[in-house]
Amino acid sequence: MAHVYIEDIGAHEGEEVTIKGWLHNRRSSGKIHFLILRDGSGFIQAVMSKAAVGDDTFTRADHLGQETSLSVTGTVRADKRAKGGYEIDVSGFEVYGESHDYPITPKEHGVDYLLDRRHLWIRTERQAAILRVRHEVINAVRDFFNSRGFILCDTPIFTPAACEGTTTLFPVQYFEDTTAYLTQSGQLYNEANAMALGRVYCFGPTFRAEKSKTRRHLTEFWMVEPEMAYANLNDIIELAEGLVSSVVARVLDKRKEELKLLERDTSKLEHVTAPFPRITYDEAATILRDKGLLFEYGTDLGGTDETVLSEHFDRPVAVTHYPGSVKAFYMKPDPEQPDKALCVDVLAPEGYGEIIGGGQRLDDLDLLLKRIKEHDLPQEAFEWYLDLRRYGTVPHGGFGMGIERCVSWICKLEHVRETIPYPRMLYRLYP
Repeated sequence: MAHVYIEDIGAHEGEEVTIKGWLHNRRSSGKIHFLILRDGSGFIQAVMSKAAVGDDTFTRADHLGQETSLSVTGTVRADKRAKGGYEIDVSGFEVYGESHDYPITPKEHGVDYLLDRRHLWIRTERQAAILRVRHEVINAVRDFFNSRGFILCDTPIFTPAACEGTTTLFPVQYFEDTTAYLTQSGQLYNEANAMALGRVYCFGPTFRAEKSKTRRHLTEFWMVEPEMAYANLNDIIELAEGLVSSVVARVLDKRKEELKLLERDTSKLEHVTAPFPRITYDEAATILRDKGLLFEYGTDLGGTDETVLSEHFDRPVAVTHYPGSVKAFYMKPDPEQPDKALCVDVLAPEGYGEIIGGGQRLDDLDLLLKRIKEHDLPQEAFEWYLDLRRYGTVPHGGFGMGIERCVSWICKLEHVRETIPYPRMLYRLYP
């Protein structure tokens, strides 16, 4: 008997097949059992009639508990009323592992209750849909860069020094008396990679020890970071526009069913095409003040500021030229406005705020040395980084895009904790 996955069931209409999965739900109506099965690729209803399977088999199905693992054999039948357009008429089944008193039932549960059982919560239809969208986003990101000649270069997760001070980094005991830090970004190493390979990207987990409890923050998340040699701010913005547009188009094309299940208004995503609106920090400050916000000029944009700004546009907006004082030491100043950085933040619409941050890097050795001293950073820890300016410096830049924030916006979720299988937050390290 052919073992098929639910997502491929349409190719087997009229055939007898076997589905191997779990019992998501069950209801009975007299002499018929309706079994909702899931196998990781989708959900399908299997209809078991007493007349077709006999008394013994029908009775065995009476007591199947939610999430019992089993294989079901039957004939695939088209049914326009059915979810996915197909059902299975059951001829037999086999139980692999029984499940009793499953803790996540179809009733409402509190978020803390569900997060404590995240290893089971991800089995639900909604959570599985979100994780499939995440998979599509990641695939789209890789395909975007790979098809444009970028080379994937993995960067260290253990780093010997903090790029911007140690206040938001997790220290890790290395060997003997050595302290390492979990990476906050692969950017500095990626700059070195770009000097070797021209166009590169790294893609991996990053860690921020910010004691934040907002809906946009995780302590462990995934970030893609491209870096380009011989690139200016405009090149960087165009790359960011291309990436975001490509990712959204891919999800709209490949994950229609998941977005439908999540009740996502896809018309909002269809506006996401390049080029994006571009405004400067000064223009952003004016918009915020006109909307009645008490924005203090010269400070970084806060979560509320980003939300209000992003609601002003029907697609992502690129905000450039922040004050250099609120940006990292490696940001290049604008030659025409030395107090402003050649940087960009891309804010997602519908109030989701920053999904991309980046800019042009400082390529002048003397100015970079000065910045390191101003930020009270240990120069010896950055000697390798300074070498990039000593031996063939070029204008270059890039950005980082957080996968979880991107998925949260595309799925229109209330909190990023649903965008990663096992979220790590200020007060959550379990399961």
